[in-house]
Amino acid sequence: MSGDLARQAMTVLHPGYEGASTPDWMRRALGEGLGGVVLFARNVIDAQLVRNLRAENPDAVISIDEEGGTVTRLEVLAGSSSPGNRALGVVDDTSLTERVARQIGRMLGELDITLNYAPDADVNSNPANPVIGVRSFGPTADLVSRHTVAYVNGVQGAGVAACAKHFPGHGDTVTDSHLDLPTVHASREEFLARDLPPFRAAIGAGVRAVMSGHLLIPALDPSLPATLSRTVMTELLRDELGFDGMLVTDAIEMRAVAAMFSPGEIAVRALNAGVDAICVGICTEEIVYEVRDAIVAAVRAGDLPEERLAEAAGRVRALSEWYAGQAALRDKARGDVDRRVGLEAARAALTTSGTATLDRGPLIIEVNTRHNKAVDPSTPTGITAALTAELPNTARLQLEPAAELPDLRDDERPVVLVVHDAARHAWVRETVARAVAMRPDVIVVDTGIPAPPGEAVHVATHGISRVSAQAAAEWLTR
Repeated sequence: MSGDLARQAMTVLHPGYEGASTPDWMRRALGEGLGGVVLFARNVIDAQLVRNLRAENPDAVISIDEEGGTVTRLEVLAGSSSPGNRALGVVDDTSLTERVARQIGRMLGELDITLNYAPDADVNSNPANPVIGVRSFGPTADLVSRHTVAYVNGVQGAGVAACAKHFPGHGDTVTDSHLDLPTVHASREEFLARDLPPFRAAIGAGVRAVMSGHLLIPALDPSLPATLSRTVMTELLRDELGFDGMLVTDAIEMRAVAAMFSPGEIAVRALNAGVDAICVGICTEEIVYEVRDAIVAAVRAGDLPEERLAEAAGRVRALSEWYAGQAALRDKARGDVDRRVGLEAARAALTTSGTATLDRGPLIIEVNTRHNKAVDPSTPTGITAALTAELPNTARLQLEPAAELPDLRDDERPVVLVVHDAARHAWVRETVARAVAMRPDVIVVDTGIPAPPGEAVHVATHGISRVSAQAAAEWLTR
């Protein structure tokens, strides 16, 4: 095998790994030119870990999903110190969004992380969307575009590369691409007007990377998911929108594409479509070398032009070089600590209906604390913890999905119902209605996209985060 060709193939691979310690195969692959590593909460991330990775390959693109709110890798145990995109969109103060994003960039820069797989630039136009939801700034193109630009400016102003995702737009889906292939049923004109503006705005703001979405948009390409479609990745993103930065896939083990092709074939097809970096979130030694060998074999067979592979590897190196050139910005951001900005944003995002003040420990009933597949399942909503800190006699009851409420009529304690995305779940709305019928004084806290508040006291945080929970607890105990 040609050493140069094999190294080019390794450069475009950006895998993650299981466990808290870096496996030997990952260190060896970095020494062989592996172009990047994706870090997850399971890797127990700190500066020493990143130093160890860079000792094997100083130019590696170290990436992470640190959106804030419901998707955090660095603050997964305590909950994020920023409220997330939906909350920022509700406040609709772009200067505040930029400040929040700058602090996320500062946090990543201190760890020497190259690339943040954020912001989520999807327009959440479908309220039933099971995977985007509060990860989006909101339901309209103008709103999402404004805040996407602010977020990009904040992260990149702190010397860390940002990545707009999930191109060309994952907002109008009712399927989670971790589980199956979503289809967007919109005309080309509607899709381009509704979903593309935030990506166009991000490119205009100089975003260094874009992540593809695993979704089928028949109006753009009736046969292939966007990640594997040259029509979408090259003709639309490169030629029409003019993006020349690094284009990375969403994780290729997601069922939306993994059910169609082997990892090696996905990689070759994505590279042919115009992608530069192949993200494999859950990876092994066998998969890395299987994909590398598939890319090399495709070049030798004439199925993947060698100049296309060289171009892709060049864009990965260009991102690494850009990051190396931003050291002064990272140094400046390190001294620009604004630790309260996340709580400030969470307080501003809080929307309430009715009045209530808790002066003793309530019974908190957690109705559905489900998270999407991109979130570590141990991440707490935080409402219970935040109220317990204020009211030590707080009690907690976790309901199984669609389980019956206990009889609350003779319970003398205040009752707080914590729900998520009531707008999306009829059974959650029915549970709330039953609780209100039993206890008209019940307090409802929604951490997602809320349903209309109804007659009960209602608090909407518009996100799952430590600061969102703190803001809600402050309001309830003021």
